[in-house]
Amino acid sequence: MMKNNLKAVVLLSGGIDSATTLAIAQNMGFDIYALSFRYGQRHAVELEAALRVAERCRVVQHLVLDIDLRKIGGSALTADIKVPKNRAAEDLKKDIPVTYVPARNTIFLSYALAWAEVIGANDIFIGVNVLDYSGYPDCRPEYIAAYEQMANLATKAGVQEEQKLKIHTPLIQMSKTQIIQKGIELGVDYSLTHSCYDPSVSGDACGECDSCLLRLKGFREAGVKDPVKYKI
Repeated sequence: MMKNNLKAVVLLSGGIDSATTLAIAQNMGFDIYALSFRYGQRHAVELEAALRVAERCRVVQHLVLDIDLRKIGGSALTADIKVPKNRAAEDLKKDIPVTYVPARNTIFLSYALAWAEVIGANDIFIGVNVLDYSGYPDCRPEYIAAYEQMANLATKAGVQEEQKLKIHTPLIQMSKTQIIQKGIELGVDYSLTHSCYDPSVSGDACGECDSCLLRLKGFREAGVKDPVKYKI
C-alpha cells in the first residue's frame, strides 16, 4: 500500500489485540507512534512484548509512560486481588471481572490525545473488543463515540479547527479467532506478544486466567498453534 505520511498514535500493550491493531493501522498507510504504559500491572512482562512488537514493526517512535495505578487499586491487575483462573466459557461473559482496571482506557486515551495533538496526528487506534470480553465498560462502542466527541472539544488544535480527531477501533466487533486470522493475514508475529494476566517469574503464560483461555480458544478455533510458552 502507498504511504500517505499520515500519523497515528496506536495504544500498544503487547497483546494480540494491540499488535493486530498496529498492523491494521500500518496497512492503512499510517506512520505509527506507539504508546505503552507501565501502570503497576502485575503482568508488566507485557511491556517487553510491546517493545518487541514496536521494534519488529519499525514504528516511528515508541513511548513507554509511567503511571502508578497501584495507588488507586481496585483491580486484580493492580492490587492484591487474586486473578480468576479456569473459569467456564459461559462465566466469562456474565459479569465485569476483577481484572477490569478502573478508568484505564480513559486514562490511556487521554495520554494518546495529548501526544496526538503535539505531533499533529488526527488518528488514534485502540484495540478494544466487546465480543470476547465481559462487558468492560470502557470497551463499548458508545464509550468510544462519547470519548471521541469529548476529545474534539478538549484540545487547542480541535478548538482552532486544526485537528479533527478520529478514534479507530478496528477490532471492536471481532471475535478473538477473527482477530488472529486478520493478524496472520497481515503478517503479525504472535510469538512476540504476551496476553497472560498472571505470568510466572520467567514470563511464561499461566494458561488458566481469562486472557489465556480466550487466547488459546482463539488460536484453537483459527486452526493455528499458539507460539508462546505456557507453564502448564
